[in-house]
Amino acid sequence: MALGIALDLGTSGYRTHLVDLSKNGKILSTAITMRHPLPGANIMDHLHFWLENGSEVGHKIIIETVDKLIELHGAEPKEIKSIAICGNPAQLSMFENIEIRDLAFAGNSLLKRLKVKIPERRAHTIAACDLGMTSVDSEAVIRIPPSIRHEIGADALAMIIKSHMLERKETCMVTDYGTNAEMGLYHNGELFTGSAAAGPAMEGQSIEYGMLAAPMAISDLELLGDGSWRNYVLDEHLKAQKGSAIDPRDGSMRETSNVKARGITGTGVVAAVALGLETGIIKLPSLTSPDKKLHLQDGVFITEHDVLEAGKAMGAIRAGHRTLIEEVNINDEELKSMYLAGASGTYVDPIKAQVCGLVPRVLERTYQCGNTSLMMAYDLLVKDEAMDEMQSIADSIAAKHIMFATSKVFEDLYVNEIAYWLEGMPFEMFNHILKEKGYRPLPPIKRPKETLRIVSSDIPVLGDRGLKTLDHVGVYLIAEFPGCIGCGKCMRECPERALKIEKLGDNRFQVRIATEYCLGTACKNCEQSCPEDVIRLSDMKIVERPKEAA
Repeated sequence: MALGIALDLGTSGYRTHLVDLSKNGKILSTAITMRHPLPGANIMDHLHFWLENGSEVGHKIIIETVDKLIELHGAEPKEIKSIAICGNPAQLSMFENIEIRDLAFAGNSLLKRLKVKIPERRAHTIAACDLGMTSVDSEAVIRIPPSIRHEIGADALAMIIKSHMLERKETCMVTDYGTNAEMGLYHNGELFTGSAAAGPAMEGQSIEYGMLAAPMAISDLELLGDGSWRNYVLDEHLKAQKGSAIDPRDGSMRETSNVKARGITGTGVVAAVALGLETGIIKLPSLTSPDKKLHLQDGVFITEHDVLEAGKAMGAIRAGHRTLIEEVNINDEELKSMYLAGASGTYVDPIKAQVCGLVPRVLERTYQCGNTSLMMAYDLLVKDEAMDEMQSIADSIAAKHIMFATSKVFEDLYVNEIAYWLEGMPFEMFNHILKEKGYRPLPPIKRPKETLRIVSSDIPVLGDRGLKTLDHVGVYLIAEFPGCIGCGKCMRECPERALKIEKLGDNRFQVRIATEYCLGTACKNCEQSCPEDVIRLSDMKIVERPKEAA
C-alpha cells in the first residue's frame, strides 16, 4: 500500500490527512494537534523563540511534533511514501529549517547588515531523511509549495486557488481567520495582501474555556425568543449539533440536550460577543451580568478578560481590512464579496462576524471555504501537476504586500480599535476620529444578500478511520538554573500553567516548561517574577515529555 500525508502547518496548530495514494487519493483518517508546539501565541512569538533559542531547538520541536502526529494515524512508516505541506512562509521555513530572518525583521537595510540571503521559496521537493523524520519512509518525498513573494505564502495562494475568487472577476476580499489572520483584497487584477497578528483568541486560545475546533467545542450561539442562548457544539465529525439553551446572565437551564461541551472555539466567542453587544449584556469594556460572566452550557463561561482578548483580535482584523481598503483607495460599496477561510472562517456566523467587525460592513455575499491550506496540501499530494499549476499561478499574480507592522495607516486604525474595544469609546467618536485623521468612517452595516457555505465543516472529509487528536505535543524545555531557590513564584505567575519546579536534590531545582502551553517571548512572566533573577528561557534545552505525563 502506498500512503501519503497532507499536512497543514498552521500558526495555532497542525492538521493532517492520511491518504491512500493507490485508491484515487482516498482520505483514510485525520489527525490534529490542539496547539502549536513552539512557545508563543502568534507567528512573531514563534520567530522570536526560533532566533533566541536557536534553529536546532525549534526545528527539533517541530519535527518531533509532526512525527507524533503522523504516528497517530497508525500506518507503518515504510508505507508512507509522500508528504505535501502548506502554510505561511514562516511555518514552512521553520519546518524545512531554512532562513527565517527575512520574515522576522522588516527593512532591507537591516537584512543587508545581517548579510541575510533571502531564500527563493519556489516550489520544490526534499527527502524526509533530510529533515530527520522517523514517522515516514526515509526516502519519502516532501512537496513544498511556492510563495507568491517571500512574504506572501502558500497559505495565501491556497486561499486564492481553493476559494476560486479570481474566477469571479470582481473586487473581493479573503481572510484566513486565525492567529496570524492572513488577508487579501483583489481589485482590478491586482492582489493586495497583509497579515494581522490578531493573537490567539480567534482560535479559542487565551480564553478561559477556549479550545481549537475539536469535538465538544461550542462553535456558535443563537438568541432565542425568551432571551436564552442556544449552544451549538461540534461532534466527533466536526459538525455543529444543537446543544442546550442557557440564560447567559445567570447560567440557568432553559432547555437541556444530550450534547455535551467542554470548551468554546474562537467562533463561539465571536457569537457570544455579537449577541452580548446586541442584547446589552456587553457594554464595552464590561459585562452587565451579576457575576460579570457570560454563562454557556456545561459550566463553560466567558469572562470580561475573554471579551477584551477577543476585542483585541477583532480590532486587529478590522484594522487590517480597513488598511487594505485605504491603501487600494476604494469605496466600501465597491467590495462585493468576502471569502472566509480556516476553521474560524468555516464555523463563524458571517452576520455575527459582521457585528464584531470581522467581516466588512457593506457586502453582497460571503463564502465560507473551509481549511483551504489543508485542501491545497491534499491537492499537492494526489495531483502530480498541482505543484506546477500552483507555481504558474504564483508567477502570474501581480501582488503587493502591505507590512502592517510598519504601516502608519494600520497603526492609526488599530489605536482607534483599542480605544473602542478596551476603553468603551462610543461608536460616534470612533468614526469622528477616523474622519479627523483623514480616513473613511465605517458605514452603516448592510447585510449580505447571500451567505454561502461551500463546505459543511472545517475539514469536510475525515476518513473512515475518523479523527484523532494529539492532545499533548510531548515536548518540554528544561534547565537547572544555578541560584534557583525553588520558591515556586515563577510557577504561580505562569498564566498558562505551563511551568513546574522539580526538586533534584539538596538546593537543586529544575524548571520544566511544556512548550505547547508557554506564551513565549510575549510573556516571560517566569523570568520577570524570579526573585533571584536566574531564569532564562533562551538557556533551556528540549527533552521528550515523560510517558506518565503525556
